[in-house]
Amino acid sequence: APASPVAWRCSAEKDGQGSSVLQDLGKLHRAAASGDLAQLRQGLKKYGVDRRDKAERTPLHLACANGHVDVVTYLVENKCKLNLFDSDNRSPLMKAAQCQQEKCVAILLEHGADPNLADTDGNTALHLAVLSANTAVVGLLLEHNASIDAQNKEGYTPLLLAVSEHHEEIVEFLLKKGADVHARDQCERTPLMTAASGGELNLIKVLLRYGADVSHKDTNGWTAEDYAVIHGYSR
Repeated sequence: APASPVAWRCSAEKDGQGSSVLQDLGKLHRAAASGDLAQLRQGLKKYGVDRRDKAERTPLHLACANGHVDVVTYLVENKCKLNLFDSDNRSPLMKAAQCQQEKCVAILLEHGADPNLADTDGNTALHLAVLSANTAVVGLLLEHNASIDAQNKEGYTPLLLAVSEHHEEIVEFLLKKGADVHARDQCERTPLMTAASGGELNLIKVLLRYGADVSHKDTNGWTAEDYAVIHGYSR
């Protein structure tokens, strides 16, 4: 199973929203995190648009995580770099997707941010949007050529991740958009096996409707039906 997705979700402590964290930031990053455009303009004159904080974040990272559309627009218009990584290898687009900031995602994509960069776990912005179960952000990323079957370090595609997180609406949405129903993780497990091991009848029906193969075997030689039996969901 993938690492705990909680670690991938938007975190007030990490993204400069808590008051104690805000005090820890320099003036420029504090202005970006709190949406203070006037203060940001002042700071940019002194520090430049791509200055990093201790966690390697630029003002754009913090403005995106906190959904400050006017600040993001201002930074983009002032030619900030769109694809810089923070210390978790996350780009501003990944932060916007993770924190469900749809308007910020749209601005970044329209200005050419790369949707297919991966963080230290191999997750792309699409993986992070799937974890947040945000169909609108998932749709935006796909419209801008995000790779629908990108694999993270566990071998999870966005579809496998959506199944493991029980996000039924996202599963159906990804399949409609052409996600590979036979995608396999590092242990050769398919989305159907993952659904079967959780006794997810609705997800199983959706996957079968899109042509999931019940005869596929993983590295143990187990099929989806074996997974259902092992986890106590045999018919």
